[in-house]
Amino acid sequence: MLENNKQPKTDLGKLGEFGLIEKLTRDIKIVNPQTIKGVGDDAAVMNFKDKNVLASTDLLVEGVHFNLAYHPLKHLGYKAAVVNFSDIYAMNGFASQLLVGLAVSNRFPVEAIEQVFEGIKLACQIYGVDLVGGDTTSSTSGLVLAPTATGWVEPGKTVYRDGAEKNDLIVVTGDLGAAYMGLLVLQRENEVFKVNPKHQPDLSKYSYVIERQLKPEARKDIPVLLRKLDVQPTSMIDISDGLSSEILHITKQSGVGAVIYENKIPIDPQTILTAEEFHISEITAALNGGEDYELLFTIKQKDYDKIKGNPNLTVIGHITEEPGAYLITNDNQKLELKAQGWNALENE
Repeated sequence: MLENNKQPKTDLGKLGEFGLIEKLTRDIKIVNPQTIKGVGDDAAVMNFKDKNVLASTDLLVEGVHFNLAYHPLKHLGYKAAVVNFSDIYAMNGFASQLLVGLAVSNRFPVEAIEQVFEGIKLACQIYGVDLVGGDTTSSTSGLVLAPTATGWVEPGKTVYRDGAEKNDLIVVTGDLGAAYMGLLVLQRENEVFKVNPKHQPDLSKYSYVIERQLKPEARKDIPVLLRKLDVQPTSMIDISDGLSSEILHITKQSGVGAVIYENKIPIDPQTILTAEEFHISEITAALNGGEDYELLFTIKQKDYDKIKGNPNLTVIGHITEEPGAYLITNDNQKLELKAQGWNALENE
């Protein structure tokens, strides 16, 4: 949201594109040895030598992916960076550079864009990623963020979506469904605010689910953990569009099926309580909600003992030879999984 304080705001037009870039990037420091040249030239220069280079981009568009009525600009910048890092970790790699494309309308003062970049730079600092460049332009439809993350992975360690095989175990990190419940809370409170602008909600009991929506964290720790455990996943994907959609991506691209179990899916107690309040199933939130940015991957059965008991990892099912992906419910029903998660082209 645009902070409504009494400090004077700087018009973007007065500063200009190059002035804005200089203002946003003047304090950037390089931390990765692969970065030869960062901000300040026509292109960044990176040298990865004998490592495989990874690159991924994930756009965030105002009115489609976020609502500035309840999404603070600094949090938005942080999230825009982190969701791109997540795609690199989903390849079993390590994020090391970030480029940021930005389109902005003239309703935003310079100070608002600075807040976005404060979030981006904070994410880069926490995740050890170099902000090495990007582009800015005007927009007639609000704010658009288009970051591109690059990174690396050792040859032989890259994990794709298409490597799952019969009898592999299906594993997820963290817990699921919280980000979606946080979104529902924020949307509800925004509607209340529209009716009564003086309403000041107490959101303390929703702190976890709201943070998971507004300021998600990518699982940088998992590629490190898997190497420490000497586990090489057979397939991997990040959970951005809901567990169902991601399992179907893996099964379709691997030419296999899957079975997961309702009682194995990890869900935080606050997610469960919030789902009860909204009269929806927490399993529905986990399967279809999206934006958790946890990792979903498959491993060989022989590696089970290596991950057993690890608090970061939960086995939720297994890969089958027969096509189709299914959920076994707590009352032993077998339900076919469908891709009902986030689809920006259908949710405009």
